[in-house]
Amino acid sequence: MSRIVSKATPDAGIESIRPALDPGLSRARWSLLGIFLLNGITMSSWLARIPSVRDALGMTPKDLGFVLLAGAVGALLTVTLAGPIVNRFGGRAAMLASTGFFAAALVLLGVGPATGSVPLLAAGIFLNGVAFSLGNVPMNVESASVERRTGRTILPQFHAAFSIGAVLGSLVGAACAAGDVPVLAQFVGTAVVATVWRLASIPMFIHDTLPRPRVEGRLGDAGPDGVEAAAALHPRSRRVRLGAALGAWREPRTLLIGLVIMAAALSEGSANDWLSLAVVDGFDQTEAVGAVVFGAFVGAMTVMRLLGTRLIDRYGRVAVLRVSGVASIGGLLLFGFAPNLALAGVGVVAWGLGAALAVPIGIAAASDEPMQAASRVSVVSAFSSMASLAAPPLLGIAAEAMGARHALVLIVVAMVVSVLLSKKVAPLVAGERPAPLAGPNGGAPVPPAGRRAVGTGTDDALLDGDGDRDVRAEDTVAGAPDATAKPDQVVTHHAVPSTLRTRRRRGVRRHGATDPAPTGSTSHRREETPA
Repeated sequence: MSRIVSKATPDAGIESIRPALDPGLSRARWSLLGIFLLNGITMSSWLARIPSVRDALGMTPKDLGFVLLAGAVGALLTVTLAGPIVNRFGGRAAMLASTGFFAAALVLLGVGPATGSVPLLAAGIFLNGVAFSLGNVPMNVESASVERRTGRTILPQFHAAFSIGAVLGSLVGAACAAGDVPVLAQFVGTAVVATVWRLASIPMFIHDTLPRPRVEGRLGDAGPDGVEAAAALHPRSRRVRLGAALGAWREPRTLLIGLVIMAAALSEGSANDWLSLAVVDGFDQTEAVGAVVFGAFVGAMTVMRLLGTRLIDRYGRVAVLRVSGVASIGGLLLFGFAPNLALAGVGVVAWGLGAALAVPIGIAAASDEPMQAASRVSVVSAFSSMASLAAPPLLGIAAEAMGARHALVLIVVAMVVSVLLSKKVAPLVAGERPAPLAGPNGGAPVPPAGRRAVGTGTDDALLDGDGDRDVRAEDTVAGAPDATAKPDQVVTHHAVPSTLRTRRRRGVRRHGATDPAPTGSTSHRREETPA
């Protein structure tokens, strides 16, 4: 459990703000892996029954395409508000609402074909998009939080669990179709299992996205730099308003990461929608061969997501994203212009390997600052939804003119943009955060509207309207290691947040004591490491 330890001397600061080893971290990781797996199963088991749904309703491909767009519309409308919702009500409320929407969506997806009602089917698809987007933000924020506290890259593993779930869901759908299981029975059964699974898992992984006053004392209440723990002591300073939550839409770095996510979503989504058809039409192959080639793409993605964590840890996000983009570009070009299916298959594998890590890297980059993670993940997820909404019709138009195989080559343009923007996913570490915009004539930064700057030097802070000081990231930057430490010792330095010093001094005044003269802003603790 995280704790804050301060020395007895009045001028000492916070000795350590960091998470202790806690089995809750392991539970959170495994429960999140299970939820990602469940999402993949749920999605693919529905997609695998689309032919049965289409036949039951007598829909043409054009009609089906327009109905399927309802899911993208629901996702896009929801994802823009998911960040503020999570900030205001917490990740647990968002996940519970998402669970309810998923259950309702699956029931409607079954009732629509059973009753011959296209509007009910469209409503189910719409709610499915809403549920997926609403749950996607807290899931990704919590996953990034687990990665941050684990101290190594594991975010791609969660996306690999989704890919594995997608394969399992396809098998479930195929088995139900082969056994003539009614769509309504399959989807209602899936809704029951998914609801129970989710309700059992949510309490185990919701930590970082708790409602603000409840953050203290849980797994996510203290990050390595102390920002979260400091803010947990001052819940009023973390009050999130809608305008502030939507402020991520004005951050250039977040928007550029969104473009990286959009390119990745366009690459992966286009393969899901068009790859099998491109193989069938472009190489005059059977539908079974097209399915095998698509399986090779999904398999390559899954393997890379499982193994790519070591690459990110060793070479960093930027280098891995660049190489991934180049691999995707080469694979797409080879698939589009290969003279035979064998070479095209090699291109598909390269494409899948390149497409695997871009989304996890982008989500991790958007989650670098825990206080802003939900809003920023919401923004970059909106770019993914935009790609899902625009790609099918645009590629369909291109496929009409040049064929599906050559139309997929157009994705190379998006991948080039991703490579060019790769530097934007570099981690935001202490001391390297972008400087605030300068004030007039190059002066000090202008405080936000409704606030006024107070203090000078390292103790500068912003007063909110209620007189509380806001916690600033600059006030909690960790210091450098102690050069006097012995080889078998670790010295932990943590800068004292000025807000905490201010509150402590106010408490001293209330007890009738005078303020001690500040003698420093850091404290030192020596910890013996095992031999």
